[in-house]
Amino acid sequence: MAAKKAAAKRAAKKSPTLPPNKPAPKPGTLLDLKAAMAALERHGTAKGRESLARYGIVTQDKVLGVGMKDVQAVAKLIGTNHTLAEALWNTGCYEARMLAAFVANPSRVTPVQMERWAKESDNWAVVDTLCFKLWDQTPHAWDKIVKWTGARDEWVKRAGFALLASVALHDKAGKDKPFLDALKLIAREAEDERNFVKKGVLWALRGIGNRNATCKREATAMAKRLAASEDATSRWIGKTAIREMAKRA
Repeated sequence: MAAKKAAAKRAAKKSPTLPPNKPAPKPGTLLDLKAAMAALERHGTAKGRESLARYGIVTQDKVLGVGMKDVQAVAKLIGTNHTLAEALWNTGCYEARMLAAFVANPSRVTPVQMERWAKESDNWAVVDTLCFKLWDQTPHAWDKIVKWTGARDEWVKRAGFALLASVALHDKAGKDKPFLDALKLIAREAEDERNFVKKGVLWALRGIGNRNATCKREATAMAKRLAASEDATSRWIGKTAIREMAKRA
């Protein structure tokens, strides 16, 4: 009997918004900011807040301590709601901004909104989630890749390369030429030694190389040139890319 009660309590904790014995809500249940924030806050823990530093996430945003699985669970209750996504972003809360990336409507994202969100981001987790879950689905992706990869701001520049990596992975039907041309952006910025920028450059190079045989040949050639560079950051990117792309041979 005790074991059954313990199991019931664990199951109840998994519910993203409702107490036990109530049916799971359907997408579209959470329609306003107050309800969405309350759903997030129910999952916030001190342990969750403390864990961010372990993953290199340092932010000036308010942090609730909500795990990604719970953020995604709340997103399922919202569905697609672009107006709410904007309101969530404007709270300045880390988890709310992550949630905004999941519930925003790609077809309603504007270049102006992308610029503002990119400039207001201050950590890799939010930037990468925006690129991987939202921005790569917009028609503005390539324009921002070209612009942002040359930015001075660390997180905007990270966004440029994270977006390139995301498009390389998700746009299966895309032609090779834009990706091969983008290798020039990688070569141009490979000497930026900032940790999250150089990792973004590596991610993009690896992503292009993993598309198909043609892209892999050209990306590998680029990686070899970088590996032979006199610049330490370029060498690190090149050698790491060669090693990681070889694993997918």
